[in-house]
Amino acid sequence: MKIDILTLFPRMFQGPLTESIIGKAIDKDLLQVNVMNFRDYTDNKHQNVDDYPYGGGAGMLLKAQPIFAAIDAINEQAPDTKKRVILLDPAGVPFTQAVAEELAEEEHLVFICGHYEGYDERIRTLVTDEISLGDYVLTGGELGAMVMIDATVRLLPEVLGNDQSAKTDSHSTGLLEHPQYTRPAEYRGMKVPDVIISGNHKKIKEWQDKESIRRTLERRPDMLENILLSAEQQKYLEEIKTEEATLKE
Repeated sequence: MKIDILTLFPRMFQGPLTESIIGKAIDKDLLQVNVMNFRDYTDNKHQNVDDYPYGGGAGMLLKAQPIFAAIDAINEQAPDTKKRVILLDPAGVPFTQAVAEELAEEEHLVFICGHYEGYDERIRTLVTDEISLGDYVLTGGELGAMVMIDATVRLLPEVLGNDQSAKTDSHSTGLLEHPQYTRPAEYRGMKVPDVIISGNHKKIKEWQDKESIRRTLERRPDMLENILLSAEQQKYLEEIKTEEATLKE
């Protein structure tokens, strides 16, 4: 995968893109990242990238010209590659695990990290996706791009040491992940459930599936409204509700 990032603050990406999973993906040649300062693509001697909005209003707008010129440069370098051009925008669709999975299928991603009050509307003609990290406003798009890149890159084949890890993550299955434990089996009076150290893989899988539903019901019941549970999962859900009702009596 190739990722181009258009930003006014390229140094913000120097650390995050050289460490941990992303850094390893780059080292393995599974990922190429190019961080571009779009100020370098301005056509005025002062390298201004923003201006006052027509019609008045608070703040400054990112000008169309430097973004168009930077995208032109990307297209010249890779003219035959289909690109997903992502605009980081509070008005965009929410970023979810499903979006990350979709982006992980692409060959070339371009992230436009805005700043100031907003964008010249004509920039949107370059864009394939407008995405928001959540219902809040950040100073710029850089941190949002880092989050999206991290969530996407870890889904690429061979990036994680165990490809199965991404498939069983919270949100990938539509449910939150079940509780997990490691050694020792008892710590400060807290014991690991007997079933998961029993060696009975069938029972362990049943426990994990049921606890995944329990955790989702407790912490994100809204998620249960958006997935179709299997007959076995529905049985677990009813058992959990009965158990919880009994505890309250």
